[in-house]
Amino acid sequence: MRAVHIETLDGPAAVRVVDIDEPEPAEGQVLVDVHAAGVTFPEVLQSKGLYQIQPELPFVPGSEVAGTVRSAPEGSGLSVGQRVAAFPGIGGFAETVVVDPRQVFRIPDEMSFETAAAIPMNVLTSHFALVQRGRLQAGEIVLVHGAAGGIGTASIQLAKVLGARVVAVVSSDAKAQIARDAGADDVVRVDGFKDAVKELTGGVDVVVDPVGGDRFIDSLRCLRPEGRLLVIGFTGGEIPTVKVNRLLLNNTAVIGVGWGHYWMPHPEYLQRQWDELWPHLSAGALDPLIGSRFPLSEAGKALQTLDERAALGKVVLDVR
Repeated sequence: MRAVHIETLDGPAAVRVVDIDEPEPAEGQVLVDVHAAGVTFPEVLQSKGLYQIQPELPFVPGSEVAGTVRSAPEGSGLSVGQRVAAFPGIGGFAETVVVDPRQVFRIPDEMSFETAAAIPMNVLTSHFALVQRGRLQAGEIVLVHGAAGGIGTASIQLAKVLGARVVAVVSSDAKAQIARDAGADDVVRVDGFKDAVKELTGGVDVVVDPVGGDRFIDSLRCLRPEGRLLVIGFTGGEIPTVKVNRLLLNNTAVIGVGWGHYWMPHPEYLQRQWDELWPHLSAGALDPLIGSRFPLSEAGKALQTLDERAALGKVVLDVR
């Protein structure tokens, strides 16, 4: 089968497409024929040896896919030929992948494979962030950084579904349009965003921050009393620090969002998330914005798009 290989830790430009043997499912595993794969920032980090989960070289990256079930164990609730999304965590940039059945999810009949492949990482992370960690309530105001990226657009859509007002932070006109298409109520530019947000809202209840870097302190200053800043990642490169006296002044909180570290000891949580999101998925309210699609042979270019922070919406690989 065709698969993407990371053989050296020299970044996206060094990934290769190779022919390798198909994986053999172990007892209890599901075998999925992959039609589309989502591209995520952790794969960019893995190509450089910078991610916390770093397999031995060489390896096939790819954490989220969609396709059809070729084989499934009895009692899994899955059937041959069923259309599914899946979160293998690794190995998804290939024509076939093996997955734990607890990480395989039904999809609506009308949902495309490209859309389904864009859901697991970003939507489930955003759900964990806003619901489990952020305790978002209807009527609150959410500020979303990186609003035109995969996590950003997922967070906008989910916050709107949960009844929040959303202010998106972007760096260009093109990204502003993506944020609006995702459902943002207001859009501000990253330069001077603190003052713009204060003028629009007087303060926000929740900040979704997958970027980090030098905008962190101003994000804290945007919070209302008892506001929460959700730390999801550091696509900006720099891991910020904070003097904790800032948190005392307005009873604000900086909250870590480690979705993977939460569910891996409790894999049943993934199906609970999917069941909770199912009404919104089937109604089309959670519909990832596909910004660009690449063939499997151009996986390196897809990763480079994320690495350069040039992605508008979700990046997807067409595998079949």
